[in-house]
Amino acid sequence: MEHKLTENSILEQEDKLYTAIKAGNITALDQLLHDDLLFILPGGETITKEIDLDTYRNGALKVKELLPEVEKLHIIDDMAVITLTMKLSGEFNAVPFEANFRYIRFWKKFPDGIKVVGGSGIAFQPQ
Repeated sequence: MEHKLTENSILEQEDKLYTAIKAGNITALDQLLHDDLLFILPGGETITKEIDLDTYRNGALKVKELLPEVEKLHIIDDMAVITLTMKLSGEFNAVPFEANFRYIRFWKKFPDGIKVVGGSGIAFQPQ
C-alpha cells in the first residue's frame, strides 16, 4: 500500500534535519539529503550534497543555535514544499555569526525515505 506524504511526516523530517545540522551528524545528513540535491546558499552560490556534507566534515560550519519557524507547508503528490524562517548562530570558518534566514525546501518521497531534493536560503531582517 502506497502511503501519502503528510504534514506530520514532513515536519518529522524537518526536525531530523535540524538535529543533524546542530550535531554535525554527517550520517544523518547523508540519509536526509538526496544525492542529486541542489541548494542555493544565501550568498548566491549553488551547492551539491557533497559540498554541503564537506562543510560539516571539515568543520567549517558549526551551528550553536537553530530556531526554526515554519511559515507554509504544501503537499503536492509525492513532494512537499516548505517555507520557514530560522534564527541561526554558530561559526563559519571560525568566524562567529548570528543571522535570520528564510528558507524554501523541497522534500520528495522515495522508496528509501523522504529526502531533500532542493532549496534555497536568504538572509533577512525580521520586521
